[in-house]
Amino acid sequence: MSEKKRPLIVLTGPTAVGKTALSVNLAKAVGGEIISADSMQVYKGMDIGTAKISRDEMGGVFHYLIDELEPWEEFNVVIFQQLCKKYMEKIYAKGKIPILVGGTGFYIQSVLYDIDFTQNEADTLYRKSLEHRAALEGGERLHKELAAVDPESAEQIHPNNIKKVIRALEYYHQTGQKISDHNKTQRQKESPYDFIYYVLSLPREILYQRIDQRVDQMRQNGLLEEVRRLESMGCTRDMISMQGLGYKEILDAYAGKCTVDEAFEKIKLETRHFAKRQFTWFRRERAVTWIHKEDYEDEEAILRVCAGQIQDRFDIKQT
Repeated sequence: MSEKKRPLIVLTGPTAVGKTALSVNLAKAVGGEIISADSMQVYKGMDIGTAKISRDEMGGVFHYLIDELEPWEEFNVVIFQQLCKKYMEKIYAKGKIPILVGGTGFYIQSVLYDIDFTQNEADTLYRKSLEHRAALEGGERLHKELAAVDPESAEQIHPNNIKKVIRALEYYHQTGQKISDHNKTQRQKESPYDFIYYVLSLPREILYQRIDQRVDQMRQNGLLEEVRRLESMGCTRDMISMQGLGYKEILDAYAGKCTVDEAFEKIKLETRHFAKRQFTWFRRERAVTWIHKEDYEDEEAILRVCAGQIQDRFDIKQT
């Protein structure tokens, strides 16, 4: 019994594809609880710009890693992995199935294949020097250096994601190896879980339209006021939380670097680019089940298929 792998469900896909409602209904259908695999929804007070699920939308399903940290606290893949594994144990103890839901592929992968982050974390001096250079020279310069030693990582990491650029350069400095090669090796590990990994998708033109509509809705819902309130609490552009999509652009508008209208157009553009990178990531993942939403009559049909597969796989009695 102890050798039997425990069940795990992953529901992911690009931003705005429609993960939230399906995840809640799926959790109800199979007896699951949801862990957010999102790098931003963990922060309190950052609701509109992250399209955070509301209490009403949760429908009574327990959610973890939502509203757990203050915006000035650090959150990264190592912290995510630690907290996620802790919450998974709680869910298993209840006799339920954990469902990882979110679009941060590396976070999901870190749990799914139990990636080891314990090596090469001691050299803080080099990291500090890179952080200092980024502040002085900007992220583009470091990104070009990364492209010279690890083109694959540079292609995957946006130049604005300075934290990931620095981590990749730091890994190369410490080991002489590319972090992209390291990640590939880790991906080849056998998962300690019996998992079903769903990736939702939509045709690009439909997805981009949904992204634009979501950003417009964020503006109507008060994203400007949300960012202003965070700024008044002491949140600044260099915080991890405020580097998230939708926040850094509005901060730039408040700093006079662009107009508010330009900021919202940039959010749409950057979100489309982000969705494209998400697709690229998920296409490289192995053992995934793609759910092309346009092939189904409606959301109910998708739910029936996924719930049926999960119930059969894990021998769950239908309720």
